[in-house]
Amino acid sequence: MLGFLIPKEYGFFDDFDKHAAACVEGGQIYVEMLEHFGDAPAKVRRLRDAEHRADEITHHTVEMLHKTFITPFDRDQIHQLISLMDDVIDLIDGSARRMMLYGVKEIPSELLELAKILQHSTLELQKAVKHLRDLKNSKIILAACIEINKLENDGDAIRDAAIAKLFKDEKDAVQVLIWKEIFEDVENAIDRCEDVANVIEGVVLENA
Repeated sequence: MLGFLIPKEYGFFDDFDKHAAACVEGGQIYVEMLEHFGDAPAKVRRLRDAEHRADEITHHTVEMLHKTFITPFDRDQIHQLISLMDDVIDLIDGSARRMMLYGVKEIPSELLELAKILQHSTLELQKAVKHLRDLKNSKIILAACIEINKLENDGDAIRDAAIAKLFKDEKDAVQVLIWKEIFEDVENAIDRCEDVANVIEGVVLENA
């Protein structure tokens, strides 16, 4: 009965939208960095700024969880959603910084291809998150989640082929380890987008 008397806190949706926008920005900057690697340090700084903003949004969401009596959907799902979204931007930022740390000079075409899949995944993530405010849009939300799942499969295939090529063609074991780590960072970011989609699907199925 109290649930009808106490208003739900819908500020969570504002935070989700802001965080999704940071993920999209991170994916875009990462692609731009790979396409124009000569000014990579400037792109890394922009990524770090986006990652810091996302962290602030995450902290605010968690703080609201502790202060809000009635939430728009399950508390654990809210915490999962914002935490997994934060993993996406963290992994993008970490990959870019690692490339600077390792002194990367040239970008494999497969990495750019994988980064574009990540960018597409963040756009679909943003679409799904945007429509969480009104679960009457469940078809749009679920279509975006399905697309993210397809993109994750595409990302797996590109990563596997790229790493297989590394083991076949690269004679320097250190370079193999460096690039394997970078490819896996990007694929892990795509995986986190899929994890976000899975949480959102659960929200839709339980509340629509």
